[in-house]
Amino acid sequence: MKSVNIIGAGLAGCEAAWQLAQRGVKVELFEMRGVENTPAHKTDDLAELVCSNSFRSDDIKSAVGILHQEMRCLQSLIMQAADDSKVPAGSALAVDRNVFSKTVEQHITNHPNINLVRKRVDIIPEGNTIIASGPLTSDILANNILKSSNSTDFLSFFDAISPIVYKNSINFDITWFQSRYDKGGGKDYINCPLTEEQYYSFVHHLVASEKIEFKQWEKNTPYFNGCLPIEIMAERGKDTLRFGPMKPVGLVNPKTGNRPFAVVQLRQDNKDGSLYNIVGFQTKMKYDEQKRVLKMIPGLKNAEFARLGGIHRNTFINSPKVLNANLSLKNNPVLKFAGQITGVEGYVESAAIALLSGIYLAYELKEAPTPFISRDTALGSLVNYIVNEADSSNFQPMNINFGLFPEIHVKKGEDKKGLLSDRALASLQKWKNTYSIAA
Repeated sequence: MKSVNIIGAGLAGCEAAWQLAQRGVKVELFEMRGVENTPAHKTDDLAELVCSNSFRSDDIKSAVGILHQEMRCLQSLIMQAADDSKVPAGSALAVDRNVFSKTVEQHITNHPNINLVRKRVDIIPEGNTIIASGPLTSDILANNILKSSNSTDFLSFFDAISPIVYKNSINFDITWFQSRYDKGGGKDYINCPLTEEQYYSFVHHLVASEKIEFKQWEKNTPYFNGCLPIEIMAERGKDTLRFGPMKPVGLVNPKTGNRPFAVVQLRQDNKDGSLYNIVGFQTKMKYDEQKRVLKMIPGLKNAEFARLGGIHRNTFINSPKVLNANLSLKNNPVLKFAGQITGVEGYVESAAIALLSGIYLAYELKEAPTPFISRDTALGSLVNYIVNEADSSNFQPMNINFGLFPEIHVKKGEDKKGLLSDRALASLQKWKNTYSIAA
């Protein structure tokens, strides 16, 4: 059987490599970190989680929860590592980011069918190749992808990173542990309550803070609405945050017995519970301004930061214009894509596209028909969006959501989300059995 080159050893590259290797395919996995750094990464670890440590809801009646379960059914390496490094987060799946990355790297480096090569790749290798270079694809490689795809341009948007606080610097005389509506463990988040006066003062300083200056070529790059900087949300209206990441619903301050006017939540970021990230507070404030403004939050006056927030540009291809249904280039079938570069948004979504790219290629290398997955599944809905449903003239990154699923008939009183979940998992199992998909 022919070998496969994979460019990029983030979540997507590692997942694609794993799926191929588990099916007997030899893989050359290229990763430039260890040789050259990026503006966003902090380590050389494979599958480093640059932004949040959350994989979002693990509830089987949520769209992303269904995607989690489908990937587990298909022996996803990324989901296995996430489950192995799980930390408390209510109904969400959050991980210790260091344990997660090291778990992925251990599996990759120990697999006899995977050869990890620490090397920057600028020229696309000949033969079967999956490009999973992610949102920080180098300019040289990006230009070569453009030439291969005959596309006139990449699309791009900004993605932002939330700050991380040391737990022992949080004032627990003011804050308390509670999950919204007591979900999960009931006490998985640290809550910082704000009065009406504190909230509007905070919003004022947030909007007035000094921000990162964009370079000229960056100024027209749009933000992804699912990951807006906190300041951009605040600029849209003084109450926007109170109905967004700072909403107080489902929470009662045990120190007062009342629901606060607004709340800032912090979620555990590592297994030891020594680090907590500020939920939904991705930011483009300058570092000194972050320290000043964020310390206005009750309970964080003396906060010490393990990591401050940041912002970086994401790059992705116009998938509905240039990709086939099997994730190969329309004009170059030996070249496939996986991960965020295809125009999906989110850790799980990136790994999900890679999982399919790896499975599809493993079958095609055996000269078998591509085992296209049903749209009834979360996996199928997501890949269908990027290659078929999206408008190529205005293509924007997308998280998995129920709007991508085929419509389902629901009788009065029936649980629509539950029915969509049942249909998706039944369809996934049928697909898995039909094609003997299991590795």
